[in-house]
Amino acid sequence: MFQRLHRLRRHPTLRSMLAETTLSPSDFVLPLFIKEEASRSVPIPSMPGVVQHTIETALKEVEGLIKRGLSSVLLFGVPARKDPQAMGAWHPNGVVQTAIRSFKTQFPDLMVWADCCLCEYTTHGQCGIMTTQGLDNDATLEALKKIAYSYAHAGADGIAPSGMMDGATHAIRQALDHAHFYHTLLIPYAAKYASTLYGPFRDAAGSATGSTGGRFHHQVNPTQRKEAFREVAADVDEGADLLIMKPAMLYLDIIREVRQRVDLPLVAYQVSGEYSMLKWAAQQGMATESALFMEAFQCIKRSGADLIISYATGDILRNFPK
Repeated sequence: MFQRLHRLRRHPTLRSMLAETTLSPSDFVLPLFIKEEASRSVPIPSMPGVVQHTIETALKEVEGLIKRGLSSVLLFGVPARKDPQAMGAWHPNGVVQTAIRSFKTQFPDLMVWADCCLCEYTTHGQCGIMTTQGLDNDATLEALKKIAYSYAHAGADGIAPSGMMDGATHAIRQALDHAHFYHTLLIPYAAKYASTLYGPFRDAAGSATGSTGGRFHHQVNPTQRKEAFREVAADVDEGADLLIMKPAMLYLDIIREVRQRVDLPLVAYQVSGEYSMLKWAAQQGMATESALFMEAFQCIKRSGADLIISYATGDILRNFPK
């Protein structure tokens, strides 16, 4: 006798009851670009629906989304001034530091994470300190420790080093613990691939590298599997609390294998290019935005991710049933 599996799918209530993969508002982290000295929000053409916020407009957006279940944000700074050493990145009154204090004052229960990198603050757009020999990993670690301390001092709940510098997790954890920030989460980008899908983000953050080249020497080569697992293992050993995997949709195999190897919470980052492609597909009538994004998120969650960073977080939360 053959099985009639259709019986388990015919009724929408039963399909919901038997769902193996579920999504809730608390699964999502909202990334926000905060533009220093801006008087209004600025749309990002390559990322439909996303803007560079002022602190005030960001607070207003988040206030509405908290009512829809938002529990965490990830902050990126867009500074008014840059220099080769990224010295503005750790200024106590820098754009991210000021935003952290504002968010924690107005929404004390909101989890506030801050991206910890130099690329937005350097004139060359690279993720570290550059010399005539190229990127200086160890000099960059010293800068990252200063940035992480300034974020923790401002009240950040989590620090997310994104530059893929060797030893960054260990260096930042030591610096935070030395300053008695024992409870500040460390959330490194554990396997960040040198993807072609970051272009819209670099428009938003103003972090294009120009004549200094790409980031292939410190981000994971897209041809590699085992190297990603070595990166993840290093971050686990160095004291990571959660692990960010990036990109998400084109690297589901890596997320799945990492899930099978480690027990730390995994955060999948649906990157700017993945977001924009789905937006443009919806504009061309392939399907509704909601259907496209929900299927993508279900796929990411099914692969083993615990949390999802996405620029579509606001749209998704506004469409979640109350």
